[in-house]
Amino acid sequence: MKNNRFTFITVVLTLLFLGVGCSTVDVRRYAEQQPAFDLFSYFIGHTRGWGIVQDRKGELLRQFVVDITGSLNAAGELVLDEQFAWSDGEHSERIWTIEKTGPHEFRGWAADVVGMAEGAVYGNALNWNYVLNLDARGSTWKVRFDDWMFLQPDGVLLNRASMTKFGFELAQVTIAFQPVASTGAEDAAKNQ
Repeated sequence: MKNNRFTFITVVLTLLFLGVGCSTVDVRRYAEQQPAFDLFSYFIGHTRGWGIVQDRKGELLRQFVVDITGSLNAAGELVLDEQFAWSDGEHSERIWTIEKTGPHEFRGWAADVVGMAEGAVYGNALNWNYVLNLDARGSTWKVRFDDWMFLQPDGVLLNRASMTKFGFELAQVTIAFQPVASTGAEDAAKNQ
């Protein structure tokens, strides 16, 4: 009787883990969706994002505003300087370097990303996957991000990321981005 119970539990756990691994949507299904998203041109200049972090039950954990300055380096890679202002007063930053590796494919890296982030853009959608070293309760967790962005009319970019560890969802991050128009006064102030 114990062996049958052990076998049943083993089969159920295996199916759960396989089910979690097979739930990814193929970004190519959005190839015809408009407006077309050009990752590099969208983030060149100043972009602002307003975001929330929710636990797996939907409870709000944190809110933030992120200001992103995007530029091209000498190698033609997109560099994103992200400055986060969290609702609890914390400030943090992440600097991404992203290169185009194919007609639709990209890869990128940042100091707190483990290895390389890999992604693809089709139509109005970007799917970006990576592992992030995340400070949590005084230790560092390696958390997997399944990051989706969808470009909307009027330059609004909606971003939803699922954070998982060992295949189990920990939290969701939702962000709305919009380019910030530069004014002549801002440009003059930067040059002083």
